[in-house]
Amino acid sequence: MPVNLTRNAIAMMNSGDVNSKPLVQVVDIKLIGNSQERYRFLLSDSESTQHAMLATQLNEQVRTGRVKKGSIIQLIDYICSTVQNRRIIVVLNMETIIPEYEIIGNPKLPTGSEPEANKSMPNNNLLEPSTRSTNNRYSAPAPANKAQSFQPTIQPAYQPPPNYKIQGPIMKNEAPARIIPIAALNPYQGRWAIKARVTAKGDLRRYNNARGDGKVFSFDLLDSDGGEIRVTCFNAVVDRFYNVIEVGKVYLISKGSLKPAQKNFNHLKNEWEIFLESNSTVELCPDEDGSIPRQQFSFRPITEIESAENNSILDVIGIVISVNPSVPILRKNGMETQRRILNLKDASGKSVELTLWGDFCNKEGQKLQEMVDSGLFPVLAVKAGKVNDFNGKSIGTISSTQLFIDPDCPEAQGLRAWFESGGRNTASISISKELMPGGSKNEIRKTLTQIKDEGLGRSDKPDWVTAKATVVFIKTDNFCYTACPLMIGDRQCNKKVTQSGNKRWLCDRCNQEFEECDYRYLLQVQIQDHTGLTWVTAFQEAGEEILGCSAKEMYLLKYELQDDTRFGEIIRSRLFHQYLFRLKIKEELYGDEQRVKITVVKVDKVNYSAESRYLLDMVTKNFPNRKQF
Repeated sequence: MPVNLTRNAIAMMNSGDVNSKPLVQVVDIKLIGNSQERYRFLLSDSESTQHAMLATQLNEQVRTGRVKKGSIIQLIDYICSTVQNRRIIVVLNMETIIPEYEIIGNPKLPTGSEPEANKSMPNNNLLEPSTRSTNNRYSAPAPANKAQSFQPTIQPAYQPPPNYKIQGPIMKNEAPARIIPIAALNPYQGRWAIKARVTAKGDLRRYNNARGDGKVFSFDLLDSDGGEIRVTCFNAVVDRFYNVIEVGKVYLISKGSLKPAQKNFNHLKNEWEIFLESNSTVELCPDEDGSIPRQQFSFRPITEIESAENNSILDVIGIVISVNPSVPILRKNGMETQRRILNLKDASGKSVELTLWGDFCNKEGQKLQEMVDSGLFPVLAVKAGKVNDFNGKSIGTISSTQLFIDPDCPEAQGLRAWFESGGRNTASISISKELMPGGSKNEIRKTLTQIKDEGLGRSDKPDWVTAKATVVFIKTDNFCYTACPLMIGDRQCNKKVTQSGNKRWLCDRCNQEFEECDYRYLLQVQIQDHTGLTWVTAFQEAGEEILGCSAKEMYLLKYELQDDTRFGEIIRSRLFHQYLFRLKIKEELYGDEQRVKITVVKVDKVNYSAESRYLLDMVTKNFPNRKQF
């Protein structure tokens, strides 16, 4: 792809320009200086060339090869000074745009850039320290021969090297950067500023990688032109800005670096992402700016979600018609979280499941359940929901999702008017398939023999099924484990802990000791139905539902009180009870052997009224021509 250097950049800088931030090419680099490492560039705008000295703080860019002969660079901070009767550019800050590129054009030395008698030797050692003079820090080099010697009629008086940090042009360059729209941001700009409203703020997250521990948080910005961009802060920058940023406030932000957005985590319609640095500035605008909207939506009708790609991020709005209770879910990493499922409908004639995860269940989810239970059907706007195609299409919340109950926007008002004028009674078709009549959404009923015969759990993803079965045996060896009680954010650690020599409990994950540990179930249970039996593993909540008491109570009975009689009575009393088991089935590696592991995610006592309706619906489905009773 052809590169266009800034036209007449050399002439403009020679004339005193310090603000144009030109795009130029490095056509030569020379290391000069004896006592201090200095680099001299020959810069080109494709027509003219000019010598430039690199500020010493930028030497690393040459040493590491980020800037080399042929590099295309953008000059950010620079001045052009006269040294020993010649003009020279001093580069104080720059950005490498293209590390290596063929020489562009046929650049020539501009008239007047060097003394006339010296034009025949463009490679003279400008600013090279003299080895023959102790009075002058810089002097002209010794002539190689008479033809090339340059002897001015009057030796210029000594001038000390300029202190670039206090020169006038630098002060001029410190003027506030011009505010530009978010849509105009690109990595080739040097100084910029944006004025925008914070529409979302992520949680503070900690991480550990090969470079050590760290912390990070992000927030999203929206400006008056509708441009959106994500801003990310790491480590020390987090300490500066995490408590400063508030959702809904307007800020003036400048001096950050732009990098390509990571689309796996960033749903905003912008190819760039801002990374704030130690010199970045974030200033709160005290006066409210009505030109910047508080939020920006791009709603999709529910009927269009049916054809949306899996894992795509979108906005949706609908009437909440039902809300299920919140239930605990065990994640792959062993941590527990909450899940709540609700249903939305809109004027497209379709409805969709929305799955709330984590804090959404107890905040907005609880409020929505109370409203629906009281006969109200609120409008819910979902910003940045994630599409899931498991058993039909559904929407789920992610960390950057935002929920707005009865928002003040035209779409919400139109939806409310439709619902009140007859939409309440309009039938809708769910795009989230209900596989079993009479069963809950996304429920797949299987017998225990079907789990084995159909090879469930042997694919890349786990299988999730529901089975009605009876508990026939419970192992009492290692039925629980000692767990870390410390909180990591809003969740308990729950990792296994060991007792140290001082009788205190130690968690390797948290690297802390404590007096008391927690006890959590790790039950091995044998269940049976009319087709066969199998072993399953039940963790904390599932274990409490099966045994009817906490793991700590059972541990104290068995190991502290050593009341084997009472312990055995509790175990025997829980046998031969029938439950609906929600199971996760996944093949795992044990040593060198692949085994299918079945984990109990949820346990429900059988509701025989609902189960009877389920069986009747199964009869109707499988024998549609049979007379109805």
